[in-house]
Amino acid sequence: MYTKLIFELSKEGRIGHVLPKIDVASRKTSDLIPKNQMRKRAAELPQIAENEIVRHFINLSILNHHVDKAFYPLGSCTMKYNPKINEKLSGLPGFTDLHPDQPQETVQAALQILYELQEYLLDITGFSGITLQPAAGAHGEMVGLLLMKKYHQMKNRNRKTMLVPDSAHGTNPASAHIAGFSIKTIRSNEKGLVDLADLKANLNEDVAGIMLTNPSTLGIFESQIKEIRSMMDSIDGLMYMDGANMNALFGIVRPGDMGFDVMHLNFHKSFSTPHGGGGPGAGPVAVNDKLKAFLPVPLIDKKNDLYFLNEEVPDSIGKVHSYYGNFGIFIRTYIYLRMIGKEGVRKIAEHAIVNANYLKARLKDVYELGYDAPTMHEFVLSAEKQKKRGAKTLDIAKRLLDFGMHPPTVYFPLIVKEALMIEPTETESKEMMDLFVEAMLKIDKEIDQNVDILLNAPHNAAVKRLDEASAARNLDINYYKNH
Repeated sequence: MYTKLIFELSKEGRIGHVLPKIDVASRKTSDLIPKNQMRKRAAELPQIAENEIVRHFINLSILNHHVDKAFYPLGSCTMKYNPKINEKLSGLPGFTDLHPDQPQETVQAALQILYELQEYLLDITGFSGITLQPAAGAHGEMVGLLLMKKYHQMKNRNRKTMLVPDSAHGTNPASAHIAGFSIKTIRSNEKGLVDLADLKANLNEDVAGIMLTNPSTLGIFESQIKEIRSMMDSIDGLMYMDGANMNALFGIVRPGDMGFDVMHLNFHKSFSTPHGGGGPGAGPVAVNDKLKAFLPVPLIDKKNDLYFLNEEVPDSIGKVHSYYGNFGIFIRTYIYLRMIGKEGVRKIAEHAIVNANYLKARLKDVYELGYDAPTMHEFVLSAEKQKKRGAKTLDIAKRLLDFGMHPPTVYFPLIVKEALMIEPTETESKEMMDLFVEAMLKIDKEIDQNVDILLNAPHNAAVKRLDEASAARNLDINYYKNH
């Protein structure tokens, strides 16, 4: 089905909105805007009636897959449902009308919310210091790594190596590289845990620390934390925890108590704020006492019942975000935590773990398990058996679109061949998960009945199978340039 662009729907003279007349008395537009910034020709905006505009964008929203539409089991992304009360309350005028340059005494309520949010997060994670500034998970990773670098610099060291297990998130080595480290990959053992022998072989005085994703991208809890902590202590190395999979740990275990020095959290995952599409995110970084003095400025502090932005942090790594960060996302997260309460935090993890284990139990006899180990919030299947019969992981993923479901993460982690990484989250019902299982089982049978159904899928989606490599390398996003 071809959907016309809004420019193709445009007809000369049709009006969808009328702008108010300029209300600045006795001033010409040329007086308000520098001449070198004035248009030399009219903007080529589409001319469409209001009802056609509404229909156009409603139809586009139906074409797109989103968590409000159907199941979204994208592994390690925690695509849970976002409660609409978060959106409604974060849009109140008292929040949206604030300006970041207002005097601090006029925004005490906003600062109080951020301060209390920090306290909630410290209680959940077991750390002693935190910054809300990082704009997303990978930004949080970089900030955490800069804190680790500062720790060693304060001890007159120039450590250049960061250890990253092969089961870690793909952004970890990229963040470490940006922060100026070289990366050494640590192998997983047959249980999907860090290979301690390989870790020991790579420990030396040049190692700054290790980045662990826990649970790992295999959905396995790293049970050797004490041993790893002891090994890192032998060289005064630091332990970073990638908190993208924190959804499995809420209320059950705290990373700070386990021995980690620093971690980031993903508000746009575990804390049920908008996710994907390049939209806003937030990746707060929590630390223990070793790194607290290096946190970015300003810190949100409280003195004599007055909340303020504290710039007096002499050993800080500096500022990492304009103003203080993505305020609207902080409000959404605050509302979410207040709504579910302390008891509800633990239920998030419990339900996520139950859902993942339910799906694994129903699918493991048809699709191979990447690693047969206890499952946390997600698990990894392998379509190796299906590939030998004629349909690879990509074909299965494309076919799932015909059932109205988003495919799982595919071909990651790289240590599992033909990987399908599945994370149902805690917000999915048994009925929805059963529909997903039925679709996966039906697809497996279709390989033997008529494999072309898979090889040519999707059949019902708005867009058929794309040349993904070409699409990634040759983006066409400019209508006028190409038409």
